[in-house]
Amino acid sequence: MDSQPSFGARLLRAIRNLFVLTLIVGLGGAAVYALSLVNARTFVLEVQNGHLVVLKGKMMPVGAAQWAPSDPQLVDAYAPIDLEGNVSLTVNGQKFEDRDELDRALFQVLEMLARPRLNSDLPKDLERGLSLIRRAEKLHGLTDDQRSSLKKMQSDVAFFLARMRLDDARRQLEEALVQLKLAAESDSKSRGQASLMLLAVEPQVKLLATTLRATNLTADGAGTLGKALEPQLQKLFEELGKQVAPAPVAAPDPVAAPAPAADAG
Repeated sequence: MDSQPSFGARLLRAIRNLFVLTLIVGLGGAAVYALSLVNARTFVLEVQNGHLVVLKGKMMPVGAAQWAPSDPQLVDAYAPIDLEGNVSLTVNGQKFEDRDELDRALFQVLEMLARPRLNSDLPKDLERGLSLIRRAEKLHGLTDDQRSSLKKMQSDVAFFLARMRLDDARRQLEEALVQLKLAAESDSKSRGQASLMLLAVEPQVKLLATTLRATNLTADGAGTLGKALEPQLQKLFEELGKQVAPAPVAAPDPVAAPAPAADAG
């Protein structure tokens, strides 16, 4: 007849089994946690409803959701991109281990969408290209080649951006003239100062407004600008000519009496 194991042996066996089970559960939990950390640091690009969406891994071994950065400055940079029908992208479904890799992939898409619009003469296309460039400027993980390409696109749109800002300045100056005229015609205590300021700046503002209205984004912009400036330049030259012209010398009167000779004695 087999002898039964003692109570102490059964207790040691139970403790051993419990330790092995705890070790297995602990290792499994650590593995799941490690996989969750790795997944939470990854990014995925996915096309959804015609937009390229940035997904960020969840704190789980698998799964991702649309990324909503906590930093307000990053919200616009990683917001969904309207592909405008360009849904066949090589980056669709790609997974990235860090933000630098994500930035480089996003720049490829933004550049692809911006390039055709920068070659257009339509203000609407240029505005769209400019908005794409501004999004690309917020991506910090670009390569040197991508930074060079971004600088080239910035230079391509520089004239349009300058003209847009000048046009904004023109509108603000014209609005300021309207306010000055209201102040100069009122009974307020600043009436005198407003009148003096209006007298000083109104001609320059009108000249600038006329010039900016005459310019456009077409190839004959330079000729249009010259025609717009011609009257003002002609007037300026005439005023300068009057200032530098020598004063006329009076001719001697032939019938005038000769001057008396000096008294020699």
